[in-house]
Amino acid sequence: MAILPIIETPDPRLKQISKPVETVTDAHRTLIADMFETMYDAPGIGLAAIQVGVAERILVIDLQPEEDGTPDDARPEDIKRMREPRVFINPEITWESPELSVYSEGCLSVPEMYADVQRPARIRVTWLDEQGQAHDEELDGLLATCLQHEMDHLNGVLFIDHLSKLKRDMLLKKLEKLRRVRG
Repeated sequence: MAILPIIETPDPRLKQISKPVETVTDAHRTLIADMFETMYDAPGIGLAAIQVGVAERILVIDLQPEEDGTPDDARPEDIKRMREPRVFINPEITWESPELSVYSEGCLSVPEMYADVQRPARIRVTWLDEQGQAHDEELDGLLATCLQHEMDHLNGVLFIDHLSKLKRDMLLKKLEKLRRVRG
């Protein structure tokens, strides 16, 4: 496995629309493993393939913290069981609830910036897993929000694109200032 570089805004690749995966291959499974390693290292809870420069409709999510709250004497195999990695290939939302929820979202491609984003509270989604098996499930809570956020990436949309122009511009200025300070 490898930690891949994460593309950050304003890189134009983040505006690309990702292509569907025709057949899930070993190369995709390697990419998925690298994406998880990259996401855990960042650290983050979701990552779309386009964020590591691959314009295919693949994303990974794990809402579980890697080691937070884990006893110091925990064995590595116990820590792995605490994780709940999810792989979504060619995900499609087939239904959205009329009820909305608001989460303070952040993004590995817009580092250290957060803003409230309103999205459907529940969604029904179809997708393939890393073995090419089809799934259909209704999701809610943080998983539904995170999946919608990552699916936006597949369509060239960042969470800041859901904000007013004023809020988006303020966040981008703040990000530029942070980059200058860090050199």
